[in-house]
Amino acid sequence: MSIPGPRSLELMKRREAAIPRGLSHATPIFVARAEGAKVWDVDGNEYIDFAGGIGVQNLGHRPDGIVAAIREQLDQYIHTSVNVLPYEPYVELAEKLAAITPGHFHKKVLLVNSGAEAVENAVKIARTYTGRSAVVAFTYGFHGRTLLTMTLTGKAKPYRAGFGPLAPEIYHLPYPYAYRDPLGSQKDFGRIAADRLLELFQTQIPGDQIAAVIIEPVAGEGGFLVPPPDFMPRLREITKAHGILLIADEIQTGFGRTGKLFAVEHTQVVPDLMTVAKSLAAGLPLSAVIGRADVMDAPNVGGLGGTYAGNPLAVAAALAVLKAWDDPSYLQHAVQLGTVIQKRFAGFRDRYDIVGDVRGIGPMAALELVTSKDSAVPSTAVADFVAQYAYQHGVIVMRAGMHNHVIRTLMPLVISAEDLNQGLDILDKALEEATTRVEVR
Repeated sequence: MSIPGPRSLELMKRREAAIPRGLSHATPIFVARAEGAKVWDVDGNEYIDFAGGIGVQNLGHRPDGIVAAIREQLDQYIHTSVNVLPYEPYVELAEKLAAITPGHFHKKVLLVNSGAEAVENAVKIARTYTGRSAVVAFTYGFHGRTLLTMTLTGKAKPYRAGFGPLAPEIYHLPYPYAYRDPLGSQKDFGRIAADRLLELFQTQIPGDQIAAVIIEPVAGEGGFLVPPPDFMPRLREITKAHGILLIADEIQTGFGRTGKLFAVEHTQVVPDLMTVAKSLAAGLPLSAVIGRADVMDAPNVGGLGGTYAGNPLAVAAALAVLKAWDDPSYLQHAVQLGTVIQKRFAGFRDRYDIVGDVRGIGPMAALELVTSKDSAVPSTAVADFVAQYAYQHGVIVMRAGMHNHVIRTLMPLVISAEDLNQGLDILDKALEEATTRVEVR
């Protein structure tokens, strides 16, 4: 059967008639069922899932313990609003998140609905605590689609285009991107990149007016960019010296995606505030801001909240997720996956001239596709071909990067070795085909 099949094609016509074109989709395939690391479409085709709902399904689709916890909560209550009638699971989840996140100090936790909402609240809290208004973010970063978070996001199109005016008092620094930065080959590139914050103090906004610096420990939507080892410690040093809070956006990187529970653990840096979402609740809408208790307590009573924030069903799912992560075998498996993926990707780089760079941490890995290694020109055409070839041959992949030219891996971390290698074999074949079938300029 051709992919997409007739039922998916029929549904796509209905979608185009009923849903605005601004809502994109990575594939033209409509899902019917999902389990573990596999999905099945409405035409009966089976796929290996390397996208995981944009990194939401780290524990796999419909894990037994999480589904059971949701069903149990359904029999008790679905919604009261924590702003009206609080409930114990909210408190329990806050306690557990405070216990497992980096930093040996008293923490408090706010639960909300989405990654963007968590970022919005982290900025609100930082501004209230510091009495300052400016926030520094990074190019290539992604923090959401609301007014504030799309302003923080360091990619203009499609996230900002046509949606202005943007939020005030937001400033951007270059994310350390060794493959493309002219200074990227220098051994002290990380420190050079962090010291650009000092230059910003002189040229754009004094340090004593900045409430926070927000950064993804690995830039997700930007192309899985990994800062040099000396970057985050130097950034932390500068922010502390100037009374600036550091916010780690772990929305895509959290819950095992890099082989540690949180990506910032690779840096030995402890942020003041952290935002988490995506795999926190295995697919139910839930996010959190976790941070120093004195900082989190800065807003006045009533200044934080939301009708659905910390929904009981999502909280029940998240408690089951954290219980699963108590088993060390999950992280061990994630590390093993990362070793396999990184080795295979390095082989792709050695064999294919269209693979310009390979990067990532553990199973959070990426292929940057180019017209040729010599030119290093981003190739959206190659990425389009690879992604289409992949889903037509049974693997769902996602792209990233400023030109949508990076193939990224967000497969469920419970994927079997057999399915992983089969998926990688299909990617290998896609790259081989692309070298001869895609016209690059």
